[in-house]
Amino acid sequence: MDYASAFAGLKVIDLSGGVAGPSCAMMLAQHGADVIKVETPHNGGDWSRILGRTYEDHSAFSLYGTLGKRSLAMDLKTPEGKEVLWRLIKGADVFIEGFRPGTIQRYGFGYDSVNAAEPGIIYYSISGFGQTGPLASRPAMDPVLQAFIGIVTENKGEHDGHPHRIAISLIDMYSGLLGFQAIATSLYVRRAQAEKKGRYIDLSLMHSGAMLSVIRMIANYLEHGTAQRTSMPSGVFNTIDGQINITMVRPSDWRPFCEAIEAMDLHDDARFSTSATRAANLDELYALLRPRIADHTTAWLSERLATRGIMNGRVNSYEEFLKEEQVAATGIMAWLQQPGVPDLVPTPNIPGLPPLVSGSKRAHAPTLGEHSSEVLADHGYSSAEIATLFEKKIVAGR
Repeated sequence: MDYASAFAGLKVIDLSGGVAGPSCAMMLAQHGADVIKVETPHNGGDWSRILGRTYEDHSAFSLYGTLGKRSLAMDLKTPEGKEVLWRLIKGADVFIEGFRPGTIQRYGFGYDSVNAAEPGIIYYSISGFGQTGPLASRPAMDPVLQAFIGIVTENKGEHDGHPHRIAISLIDMYSGLLGFQAIATSLYVRRAQAEKKGRYIDLSLMHSGAMLSVIRMIANYLEHGTAQRTSMPSGVFNTIDGQINITMVRPSDWRPFCEAIEAMDLHDDARFSTSATRAANLDELYALLRPRIADHTTAWLSERLATRGIMNGRVNSYEEFLKEEQVAATGIMAWLQQPGVPDLVPTPNIPGLPPLVSGSKRAHAPTLGEHSSEVLADHGYSSAEIATLFEKKIVAGR
């Protein structure tokens, strides 16, 4: 065992789909676990493969969520498919499922059944609203939970005042990290046990979203629905050649900020001279600041603000971000070749691990059922038995 492969030798059965469960399992694979992704052979497999623009067997979602895994395309609704899964479970360390509550039990693979077959297994369930309660059976994705929790209400457009969802899989990705954390710590505890004991871990997108929002949630609750406005002007401002984000939280930033943008008259204005007066006249202050900032280039503003310790950043597109010198200098991105994708895929390296390298197992996003025969053979199926499963369309891929 070393830092680059802490979970080498562990077997993970991943029945989850979408983003939250798969990203959790992907992290386990990145740390050395053998993650077998079990997905339906029908309708394109895991539905993350068909979200947005597709590239043969992949979309942007699955290119990330399947990294380092082995894919077994199998019909779990058939008796033969269930028998295959029971064989996979034998000797497994982690079982991950992301079906709607009650579904996995109807398939016959609830925690009690799986734990009885493999008593040391860490069993992880990820759902939208949780396993119990009046909303448990509702379908749910990241945007639904952003709305339900209050994130959408908080994210009102500056120009239209209308609530908007945050256009990334925010809760899903955070759920993946929370799931990885819970599984990793469980495995750490289990390794010291003479007789390994299994554990059931239940996580919902609702729970993850609440944790993600906790500071704003506390502030809004204690302040009766509206978090107190800062006394310092912050946000996105137009410039001559783009936009800049300026973030200030300390009253001591006011003078150097005014110096940076050459607006000492505002510094000396009684309406804005103290935290209390700025808070009371913040809208008026913004109205005066915006045209002044818009008279300068982003680079000029950024340099002068940074020199004076004022936090700021150019508002980039993703393409512009990937071209930033700072990104190249820090080596945070890998550019990977993936099956079916004509261009190299920009993929963040995993913190604490060696950089991803095209062609390596960790850096490969498998096609649907790419490892079906291999996984079956590893679990004792003969060539004839494997051929029969393919002929009956129980298994697909290669």
